[in-house]
Amino acid sequence: MIITTTNSLEGHRIDQYLGIVSGETIIGANVFKDFFASITDIVGGRSSAYEQVLREAKATAMSEMEMQARAFGANAVVGIDLDYETIRDGMLMVTVSGTAVKVTKL
Repeated sequence: MIITTTNSLEGHRIDQYLGIVSGETIIGANVFKDFFASITDIVGGRSSAYEQVLREAKATAMSEMEMQARAFGANAVVGIDLDYETIRDGMLMVTVSGTAVKVTKL
């Protein structure tokens, strides 16, 4: 599965647009509290533990989007947009969306 932020794929032709696909992940505030309580590696204001949680949330959202695209019969997703939002009570939502397509290599 090819996943890209661009609207086209170099060396490929988009044969069919199958629809919008998305994936979401919400991380609760208690997850962050647990990580902040055990952080010992803060350097220069960065927390690798916190960043790891965000990477995992992004990977989960991307995986959900990819599964939805495969269910549509797609072999690529173009024009993806990744967004991080803070929602009530300190929860974080990671969303990703794009257009599922069928492509052929030129």
